[in-house]
Amino acid sequence: MTERIVVGAALVDGGRLLAARRSAPADLAGRWELPGGKVEPGEAPEAALVRELREELGVAAEAGERVPGQWPLRPPFALHVWTARLLPGSPAPAPLEDHDALRWLTPARIWDVPWLDQDVPALRQALAHLGMDTADARGA
Repeated sequence: MTERIVVGAALVDGGRLLAARRSAPADLAGRWELPGGKVEPGEAPEAALVRELREELGVAAEAGERVPGQWPLRPPFALHVWTARLLPGSPAPAPLEDHDALRWLTPARIWDVPWLDQDVPALRQALAHLGMDTADARGA
């Protein structure tokens, strides 16, 4: 089975990271994640990230650097994370697809929401990559 890539965006604005709360599927609803989605066949991951952010959040964004590492999701998927930023003039993010809430989190508030288990290690790596120190009460 060929591994498929899911891209996640560490979307940062003004020193805050955007978190998105899942509304579907039922087993993931109510948990928080980095916004993103599946890379389509023949699509570059960076292009998929920009497309998914437009579809899910209604924003104009650009992909930055890839965060080192990859994290297993439900087979055959693996999560790859990129830093991202909103382009000047982009609309404010809105929960359009698969999410029912968004929250901009400062480093001190990152762990205030219940993240999806599979996003936690990716999130830790992204925060380290971005130089966003956090106080993780749950330990490393």
